[in-house]
Amino acid sequence: MTNPNVNPPMPDDPGAPENTDEQYVSPDQAESLADEAAEAHAFEAAADPESGADAEDPLTEISDAEIADALEADLEGIGDGIVADADGDGTVSDIELQLAERTEDLQRLSAEYANYRRRTERERSQIVDQTKAKFVEKLLPLLDDLDLAEQHGDLAEGPLKSFGDKLRSTLEGQKLAAFGAEGEAFDPEIHEAVQDLSSGDTKVIGTVLRKGYRLGDHLVRNAMVIIADPVAE
Repeated sequence: MTNPNVNPPMPDDPGAPENTDEQYVSPDQAESLADEAAEAHAFEAAADPESGADAEDPLTEISDAEIADALEADLEGIGDGIVADADGDGTVSDIELQLAERTEDLQRLSAEYANYRRRTERERSQIVDQTKAKFVEKLLPLLDDLDLAEQHGDLAEGPLKSFGDKLRSTLEGQKLAAFGAEGEAFDPEIHEAVQDLSSGDTKVIGTVLRKGYRLGDHLVRNAMVIIADPVAE
């Protein structure tokens, strides 16, 4: 509010920063500028996915401890590039101090949000993989039946062969891979032995009773095998 009896009008508080400093930025204006910057960054990310939040994030596949360490490192660096004396006059006013503090708070919030997004994306990816693995596990008996039919020569031709090829192709497209073959080294982590016919220290798979399957890096089912000695060359 100004005094109408003074020409030109005199501000009620002529010593206030907004009346003495042409470059003065109020706290509300600072918040508005920060919002505009965030919107501009979001627009650039949408226009160029390689540089935005949707780009491949190397931290989506790491552990919780590594993500926490990355967040701590980000938080430690906050405030290093903030200059409290924005106008360079050698004096830090209350407004400049408030602006620096709010800028630091904004950077801290941005780092914490980035950490939250990384953790959420990684957890969502794990949930998707677990759900796919459970669904694929329900289809493994069908693959077992197809293997038996193939051993008996029933998949040489006809509709059953076409069905089997399509089913296997679809599951392989989802990164399902079978393992467990005769002559492979026995691994108790992925092979389930029902009988051990070996006599030496070196153990290999002698007979495969049921194939094992992986979905990407996830073990869906162990292979059921009989252990034997390696065949002499």
